[in-house]
Amino acid sequence: MANVLKQIFSFFFDSDRQWWLEIKTTAPACTYYFGPFDTEPDAQAQQQGYLDDLQQEGAKVIAAAAIALDSPPPQLTIYEEGIDDQAPDPAPAFSGQS
Repeated sequence: MANVLKQIFSFFFDSDRQWWLEIKTTAPACTYYFGPFDTEPDAQAQQQGYLDDLQQEGAKVIAAAAIALDSPPPQLTIYEEGIDDQAPDPAPAFSGQS
């Protein structure tokens, strides 16, 4: 019953929001966003596939959650600088620079 009420509430009050999966990892220390999804159950249904892919690539997942956002995240992959040594070196903005 609580799930039905939550869906009704979301339909009327969160209509402008989109659901995203936010997955935080170590090695590398990153926050990943996957989406958007229309509903929280849609996001949760896809979560395990993204977790499996990240773990196959060697990432250690520390947290995963479906979150509602008013707009897309500014970046889909955010490297947490200073947490580990695996964040990539910054690339020059122009190809002629080094």
